[in-house]
Amino acid sequence: MAATSLEVWGDPIAHSLSPALHTAAYRHLGWDWTYGRRRVDEERFTAELAGLDDRFRGLSLTMPLKSAAYRAAARRDARAELTCAVNTLRLTPDGPIGFNTDVGGVVAALREEGMDAVAEARIVGAGATATSALVALAELGAQRVEVAARRPLAVAGLEALGERIGIAVTPVSLAASTFADVPLTIATLPGDARVATHTADGLAGSGGRLLDVVYGHWPTSLSEAWEAAGNRAVSGATMLLHQAVLQIRVFATGDVTEPLPDEQSVVAVMRRALVGG
Repeated sequence: MAATSLEVWGDPIAHSLSPALHTAAYRHLGWDWTYGRRRVDEERFTAELAGLDDRFRGLSLTMPLKSAAYRAAARRDARAELTCAVNTLRLTPDGPIGFNTDVGGVVAALREEGMDAVAEARIVGAGATATSALVALAELGAQRVEVAARRPLAVAGLEALGERIGIAVTPVSLAASTFADVPLTIATLPGDARVATHTADGLAGSGGRLLDVVYGHWPTSLSEAWEAAGNRAVSGATMLLHQAVLQIRVFATGDVTEPLPDEQSVVAVMRRALVGG
């Protein structure tokens, strides 16, 4: 029996738009695949994964499961190895293969904004998503990245990664009110995170264009500051769309670089599903 079942796992998970995106794509492609959601925390992840039968083709993983999925993968793609994070598992008889499609999602979202090359940028936050953002910036040619974090010591891991991929990472305090001028800011904070007004205004006034990876809690305190400053702020919905396209490539062939049949029309259908059209 061909494996046709897929799911997105995380905790919380009810807010996820992935089922709508994937279902629209599968229907358009004429694939008899189903894509559901399951609330799974890190403690239950290993048991839930072991309990899947051969109907399951793959999984999408969101917080807090990206590290657990990384550890579970028998093999991983280069982006997953760099970030130590897996958000996609292709299930095979030889064990799960792990991918990080968040990196490609950031790259594609920025390219939609006309940012095909970025020399310097700022990342707000120092968690797992910041790691994917840093690798994405490296792929776009960045050489210098400032990371604004509540605890600058938390940036140490990003500094070490920056050394490996050729980016000079500079930590700064998120409590500051003035920042260096950059053409691009990528915010990786949770959607409900509040940023002090003086900090948000300082970031917005010096931060160029904003890509905020949040899509479920919009607007955010940062996007509101950006709009007040007259600067463009983009939600993470476009990133979500493009990383989902890469996931579907993985689920289809196991090759994240192999385009889907008539991929432009698939993306258009998914984009309409994203806004409920």
